Amino acid sequence: MYLEHYGLKEPPFSITPDPRFVFLSERHRDALAHLLFGIGQGGSGGFVQLTGEVGTGKTTLCRLLLEQIPADTRVALVLNPRLTPVELLETICEELHLDITFAGSEVQRGSIKALVDVLNAYLLDAYAQGLRVVLIIDEAQNLSIEALEQVRLLTNLETDTQKLLQIILLGQPELRVLLARDDLRQLAQRITARFHLTPLDATETERYLRHRHAIAGGLHLPFSPAAIQRLHRHSGGVPRLINVLAERSLLAGYARDAIVLDARTVDLAAKEALPPKIRHPSTWKPLLATAIVAVIAISVFLAFRPALPVPARDAAMPPKMRLAPASIPSTSAMPLMDAALLMQGVASAESASLPAWQSLLSAWGLPDSPADIAIAANCAPTLADQVFCLRGRATLDTLTAIDRPVLLHLNTRDPHHETWAMLVGADALRVRLQLDGAVIDIPRVALQSVWSGDYTAIWRSSIRSATPNADNVRRFQAELGLIPDGTIGPETRFALAADGSGPHLQRSLH
Repeated sequence: MYLEHYGLKEPPFSITPDPRFVFLSERHRDALAHLLFGIGQGGSGGFVQLTGEVGTGKTTLCRLLLEQIPADTRVALVLNPRLTPVELLETICEELHLDITFAGSEVQRGSIKALVDVLNAYLLDAYAQGLRVVLIIDEAQNLSIEALEQVRLLTNLETDTQKLLQIILLGQPELRVLLARDDLRQLAQRITARFHLTPLDATETERYLRHRHAIAGGLHLPFSPAAIQRLHRHSGGVPRLINVLAERSLLAGYARDAIVLDARTVDLAAKEALPPKIRHPSTWKPLLATAIVAVIAISVFLAFRPALPVPARDAAMPPKMRLAPASIPSTSAMPLMDAALLMQGVASAESASLPAWQSLLSAWGLPDSPADIAIAANCAPTLADQVFCLRGRATLDTLTAIDRPVLLHLNTRDPHHETWAMLVGADALRVRLQLDGAVIDIPRVALQSVWSGDYTAIWRSSIRSATPNADNVRRFQAELGLIPDGTIGPETRFALAADGSGPHLQRSLH
């Protein structure tokens, strides 16, 4: 329908879950990292509470958690918590595939003691085998007081040294109100970690739109800066609402044969898709004036970016079709390495940076002999004509937005042991590294255990342009997560050159 009109291979804003389209804000990644850390530690026996408004990504995080959960972990997932205490225990036993029969007859359905005994025997056996058991309850705000009390009592199942069950409660903000009740204070005191997911901010909303649009095969985001601003305003930064409004806007633009979608199109989509809001006449004029100023400023910023020259034969190709040297590994799925194995690999990797530098130089088609590597490793600002080097510090989000392979300085316990890995690709879940000649995939959260943000980059650039307005530079820097100081330093020049020819990061690692 509208896919061909916008040059898309599939719908970019479908509300059905698809792990390829997952976009995680920093807050989402932080929550996921702590959930995985809590499960990996085991034995704490406390509750982990994760809350957020409808549509902010709780269920998505739950899916990602289940995909990255350690192999030695068994999970009971309760999706419908509107259960009596007995029904809840039965559901937990069913999720763990426990046989609740005895001497040919079922355990008494009305006996909480019989069900707890079966569950306790399973937990003790799992503990003896070195397994962890986790109970995840989604929509936990729907649990009855009686069921919550039964969940609390499950944390009493323990050995002399360790709790046998880790419990994670996912719910809407009402769960926080529920657990603040005086009669549930015993449970509230056992919550060892609390996280609340907030909607995306304006910058994250734009990144969310661009991410999903690119995964769907799009090259040029059809939403104007003003339309993006309206999408954020109408949706409040809630991903589910962003999807609904963006999808409706694409349909409206297709019906009108529009290539670029403006703010008016988004307003009409919001009027059709969202319930009416009470408007206050005294405030619309200042808001409109602010929007006009923002549109003008963003338009000036966008007027600067197209001035960057891009080789014609490369610009005509979709991002996934750009030619990259053979040294960049293929996009086929790689085995997923956990944090513990990653640490072992880092510790045993060659202390010299030779393999990493050789890979990076080769990716750019530069000489990679030992003599050339020795010169490049000094990272002089200018390595050769139109070839530059930079040592910097950034987040993984910034590096993936710049979209170039770089060297990551990995941390080791030995100060005399320096290890580098080349960042080959990244998606919402994984990071692909080339370490000591081998290509590995690791969870994004595992990278945090060995990398503090230091990187080294090489790039080619023939850009010669007038100095742009400092405000435009600040906006560009803020968009990529750089320090918005308005100065075109090495990091900004590196980012500005990202649209040129040369190697790019892999974005689909499955």
